[in-house]
Amino acid sequence: MLLAITLAATLTSGHRAAHEAEILTEFTRFLAIPNVASDTPNIERNAAMLSEMLKHRGVATQLLRVEGAPPVVFGALDAPGAKKTITFYAHYDGQPTVASDWTNGEPWTPVVRDGRIWARSASDDKAAIVTMLVALDAGSKPKVNLRFFFEGEEEAGSPHLQQILEKYAALLKTDAWMLCDGPVHQTGRKQIFYGARGVSDVEITVYGPARPLHSGHYGNWVPNPIVLLTHLLDSMRDERGKILVAGFYDDVAPPTDEEKRAIAALPPVEEQLRAELGIAVPEGKNLNEQLMLPALNLRGIASGSVGAKASNTIQRDATASIDFRLVPNQTPERVRDRIEAHVAAQGFHIVRDTPDMPTRLAHAKIAKLTWHLGYPASRTPLDAPLSREVADIVRETFGDVVRLPTLGGSIPMYLFHDASGAPVIGVPIANYDNNQHAPNENMRIDYFWDGVELFAALFSKLGR
Repeated sequence: MLLAITLAATLTSGHRAAHEAEILTEFTRFLAIPNVASDTPNIERNAAMLSEMLKHRGVATQLLRVEGAPPVVFGALDAPGAKKTITFYAHYDGQPTVASDWTNGEPWTPVVRDGRIWARSASDDKAAIVTMLVALDAGSKPKVNLRFFFEGEEEAGSPHLQQILEKYAALLKTDAWMLCDGPVHQTGRKQIFYGARGVSDVEITVYGPARPLHSGHYGNWVPNPIVLLTHLLDSMRDERGKILVAGFYDDVAPPTDEEKRAIAALPPVEEQLRAELGIAVPEGKNLNEQLMLPALNLRGIASGSVGAKASNTIQRDATASIDFRLVPNQTPERVRDRIEAHVAAQGFHIVRDTPDMPTRLAHAKIAKLTWHLGYPASRTPLDAPLSREVADIVRETFGDVVRLPTLGGSIPMYLFHDASGAPVIGVPIANYDNNQHAPNENMRIDYFWDGVELFAALFSKLGR
């Protein structure tokens, strides 16, 4: 049974009443196509279906290709007399998944249950694509030229996005980008985000003996790589999230007065989240203030085994995987330089490949660093004309809006801004409890219909 909801009395409610079953059928057909970026045959199936969906709405469509990348599905719909062009971005690829981890059906076999649609990419990000198209079906009459840019490798890190933006720069000329990705606020209120943190990551491997050794025979004499690694990590970050690396905060741009006012006006969610997540004391007091700062996250440590597989062994090496979230004025390159200077200051000789025996014998402590540099942060000013216009439209449509200066997560917003100099604003529609990137990803059906309302309002009111 689909969840019954009440929508605003707009043109979309009548269209939904007449076409609800076929809308959801189209959505589930789209979800049923596997969409991992590396799965080229199925990615091409996704792009082909999406192209047909756009053409069915009268949108001029083409595939933007560069070698080795899934195609970008691009659509153009001009409005008579329009003076502005607005480009709406979403991605049609999804995260890899393991079917056995799912309890609500399988990843690409959509299930409707408990007022939600359960499937990989139901919320991230195919719902945004389909709700845009349904908004066109409902009779929205745009006052701006609409462009649709649907990417096929966002979940793989968008490695070809810059190349595509450069190759098709003339075609992609626009007055603004609207990024239709991510969840709404934890309170359920509609949310606009004006920025996203950048990202970089590194894997650090430190070394002990050339072969595993009995801890009784060699303990307290042979250096233990797990101990070396944990002490190094402890020197980089404290228990409150503060990064201890010299100069790490030197490039951080402080929040503007407008951003500070927006953060102060955000609904508090900390108590709700503490109860939901079982956290007695968080690292920082205010979640959204913390998102304005860079972060160092330890996402994994590997060496030896625990539990029944544990052995009394001094391991050969130990590896930590770290991601950094960056804020404006920080660059991945400068973060790398500061981290490497810090590691060297702790007495480690830095290498790029597994050290050979002469290197091991020449240095007491060795660390192999393997970087993925990622990309910098980006923010659009909250007091820019388009920023205020979008907020006004969302407020008129839903009665309330949360203005978030930056997402905690990372999206390569800087590429869109750098490519055109145009403002970049995020307008997400997914429920915050959507299990994004995890098993049992889902999209609440009432939020799906709200997405149709949102895009219908934006299409018809932007540029008025």
